This record gives sequence, C-alpha cells and structure tokens, in this order.
Amino acid sequence: MQTLERIEAELERIAAETGGLVGVSFCHVESGQRLTLNAGEAFPMASTYKVAIAARLLKRIDEQRLGLDEMIQITQDDLSPGGGIIKAHFSEPGVALSIHNLLTVMLTISDNTASDMLLGLAGGPEQVSEFLQSSGIEGMRVDRSTKILLTDAFGITDRLPEGKWSYQFLQEHNEAFTERPPVEASEAFTADVRDTSTPEAMMKLLAAVLHGELLSKRSSALLMDIMRRCETGESRLRGRLPESTILAHKTGTIPRVAINDVGIVTLPGNQGQVVLSVFVRSRGKGDFIAVRDAESVIANVARAVYDFALSAR
Repeated sequence: MQTLERIEAELERIAAETGGLVGVSFCHVESGQRLTLNAGEAFPMASTYKVAIAARLLKRIDEQRLGLDEMIQITQDDLSPGGGIIKAHFSEPGVALSIHNLLTVMLTISDNTASDMLLGLAGGPEQVSEFLQSSGIEGMRVDRSTKILLTDAFGITDRLPEGKWSYQFLQEHNEAFTERPPVEASEAFTADVRDTSTPEAMMKLLAAVLHGELLSKRSSALLMDIMRRCETGESRLRGRLPESTILAHKTGTIPRVAINDVGIVTLPGNQGQVVLSVFVRSRGKGDFIAVRDAESVIANVARAVYDFALSAR
C-alpha cells in the first residue's frame, strides 16, 4: 500500500518533467485520502471554468428560474472565437438552441459561444463567483466571458471598439485567435488573477457536485453524464488510464500559458472514485509550456493517482 508521502514524491517527480508550474489536488472519495500539490497557487482555468458556469446555471434551473428545454436565440454578435460547432456551422442568422443543448456542447466540445450564452443566463461572472463563495468553494473566481478572456490572452483587447464585442470584430480578427499569442500578452495573462482557481478549489467543486451538495440529484446526474461524454483531451487525464475507465472531465487550454484537465475517475471493481484536478501553467518571463509536455505530465499524474487510489483500500 502506497503512502501519501510516496505519492507526493512521485507527483513532484512528474511535475519536474515540464518547465511549467504544476498544480494537483485529488481525493479518493471512499478512503478520504487526499493530497494537494502547490496548494496556494492560482492557475488560469481556461475552459475548465465552464464547470463552474454549468453548476451555477443548473442551480438556477433547480430554482425554477430557467428550464432545460428553454430555447435561446443566438445572434451573430453572440458568436465567440475559438473552438465549437456553433461558430463553425451556424454563423448565419436564425439559430436557436435549447439550454440543454448549449450545456452539452459547452462541456463535450468546449463550445465558446455556448459558454458565453450560458454565462449570461447564469447571471454573469459576478453571480457565478458569488455562487461559488456562498457554496464554500474558496480560491476560484470567474471574471470574464470567453470572448474577453481570449481577446486578453491573444493581446488584442485594445482593438475592441469602445470595448464592445461584435460579429464584425470577430470577422476582422478571427485569424488572430488561431495564431500563437504574442509573448507580452502571454506573460500578462499568466500574471492575471482573473478566472483562476487553486487546484483544491476545483477539486472541491467537483466533489460537491458528485456528492449532491450543490445541486439537485437530477442536475448533479445530468452534469456528470455530460462530462462523461467529453470529447477533448484524449492525451490528458485519459492518456494513460485503462481504456475502459469511466471518466467525467473537462479540459482547458490557453496556448503558451495553461494546459488543464479536471474530472472524476471511477475505479474498477467497485473500488470507488477519485476527484482530480491537474493544472499546468507557464511560470512567465518567457518560460512558456509546450502542449505535448504538459499533456504528458497530466497523463502521468492521473496514472500515478489512479494506482495510488487502487492501493488505498
């Protein structure tokens, strides 16, 4: 049986494989054993912050302020940069999707337009942050839509006319979101405290959803079901786990700056579940991270934690 000291030493060894700063927090639900690496550090969440948005949105649904079947109109000015099916295939006027469908594409393929639509329906960044704090999730904050977050990350926020997003702006600058961000923008984004989380805060959020402490039984089950269908990050948490492993997770990526994956791993043979968050971020000052290196670290961390949890009976 491994000890917490041994797994901590192993995680530190793995973390040293990348030039970035690695944050890890895990809890084996059944044994209660937990560990956090770089506990006090704030990491850019990137798209992992969509878990917090989803939780706040589902809370409003539990409160009967919204309905999953409610249809939401999407205009061209609502389209967000980056990945997703909505901008890629539904850029012409006349699009409406249910909240349920928006939630699904936000979490399974990390659709940024869906994320921004749902963030608005959740009450905006301030409401999401207040929800987290009132739920006892300290060390996590949501401050920006993905539109503004990405314009900051790619260093083109100063080009926004009067700070207002528009479809015209997206068309004129779409290529800028597909290139590597300027060094200065990446360094500024790394140092920014907005839209960050400690590893433990993200682990606690996931655990609270799993245990039904934040949402109704129905909403908790729905969120877990959608996250099990996540299509991104095959080389991250899932990378070295057995192929049959059940994993509910959400990835996040900001080029040069942040490579993340957070989720809940179901162990084989009724041996329980592990809640796990892994963040890798640049240390700044021109010391940026390579996606392949960061993904390898995340995969190795997940495997080490998986093996530890199997022995923690």
